[in-house]
Amino acid sequence: MRVLRGVEAARADIFRAPVAATIGVFDGVHRGHRRILDALVAWAHEDGGEAVVVTFDRHPREVLVGEKPAALASLEHRLVLLARAGVDAVLVLPFDERTAATSAEDFVRDVLTGTLGAKKVLLGANHRFGHGRRGDLALLERLGPEHGFVARSVELEPADDAGHVVSSTAIREAIREGRLSDAERMLGRPVTVLGKVARGEARGRTLGFPTANLDLQHEARPPRGVYAALASIGEGEDPPTAGARRGLAVVTDGRRPTFHPEAGEDLLEVHLLDFHGGDLYGRLVEVSFLAKLRDEVRFSGAEALVAQIRSDVASARLRFGGLVAPAHRPNG
Repeated sequence: MRVLRGVEAARADIFRAPVAATIGVFDGVHRGHRRILDALVAWAHEDGGEAVVVTFDRHPREVLVGEKPAALASLEHRLVLLARAGVDAVLVLPFDERTAATSAEDFVRDVLTGTLGAKKVLLGANHRFGHGRRGDLALLERLGPEHGFVARSVELEPADDAGHVVSSTAIREAIREGRLSDAERMLGRPVTVLGKVARGEARGRTLGFPTANLDLQHEARPPRGVYAALASIGEGEDPPTAGARRGLAVVTDGRRPTFHPEAGEDLLEVHLLDFHGGDLYGRLVEVSFLAKLRDEVRFSGAEALVAQIRSDVASARLRFGGLVAPAHRPNG
């Protein structure tokens, strides 16, 4: 999948006609989004064209109302998930005051047709775009003949199999409350986070359980606690691919109260079981949460903590060890 950052990058690209385009933040790329993306890819490929998603570098609410919601997926994570959905190219636009003031008509003329040359435009049934959210299917159908494209909409599933309304807001709430199974049903996949391995205190290594500390860029994550998870490791600076092997992990999400009794910084620390791949600093790791093992608690000291970590690892292996082969070992 090609990632085009900004209009000038898109204008310099060569698209395989006819282009089918859609617009949206696609936070989390949940099962409702997948209905749109599956329809887009099928429509584009039925006559050899390309499926192109137009998205934004931040959530519009950050500019429109000054509120930065916890993202289900950072921009880089969204790009990984969009690639897995089979999209051919993504145009990432900055969402700033100028973008917010752009009318739907100008967006169609300047971006969808003027930049992408779209011949097909697809919208989610309830999606709106442009200043004042005036852009909808009716507007696209009116502008289509003038600009040489046809428009369609996709009806989204009103609820998942358990009766939960599928929306990014509902999924964020489920994750925040620790309802992983509810969030997974709405996502149509496990709850995941993607982060770059950053340097920490290296205390886990001294305890015999080295951890990778992830910088998550404010991605939504479950409540503090210890979790069994699957972890995939990217090569170099690239994120894990869809086919990357996954290894079992024990993940601690919290403040490390045994060593920081006075409210330390919230960290996500990943202990990769059976991993022998060397230095991970700077590499991207995707974590898929499986289940919560226990709450985060303060122990009397390092010895008691190590005993509990051994128990956590044994529990993760017992419950989920049959899911995966040993963790990915990079070449070399």
